[in-house]
Amino acid sequence: MNINEPDSELFNDSFTRCLSDARFLERFYEMFLASSDEVRHKFGNTDIQKQHRILMASLYIMMLFADGQPEGLVQLERIAVLHSKRDRDIPPHLYDLWLDCLVQAVREFDRHFTPETERVWRRMMGTGIAFMKSRYGSS
Repeated sequence: MNINEPDSELFNDSFTRCLSDARFLERFYEMFLASSDEVRHKFGNTDIQKQHRILMASLYIMMLFADGQPEGLVQLERIAVLHSKRDRDIPPHLYDLWLDCLVQAVREFDRHFTPETERVWRRMMGTGIAFMKSRYGSS
């Protein structure tokens, strides 16, 4: 799926605004960890500062994937294997919590947030999430 130019610009501008505040990633993880006991358990022994860097890289990979870039597919396939039932066992329903918490963090940190901004974030991330979910049991 290729993202059209206006959506890509809207996403990139929102992404830049969010990342301009170091608290964005902290707030996301605060909400995500509070979203369920299962999430807290999965991240129980995780170095959150390292996880911030991993999240940043993952967001870029999801952007590349949504834009139809081959390197996005290669990298997302690697991540999907790590998150599959056979490795870290991140079940598909947790991606929905992940996206809801991400969008909430965007809502809080993007001073120009609109329903259109939410639509674009959900579309950009949703493509990669659908891919990850499809690989859960097969990797």
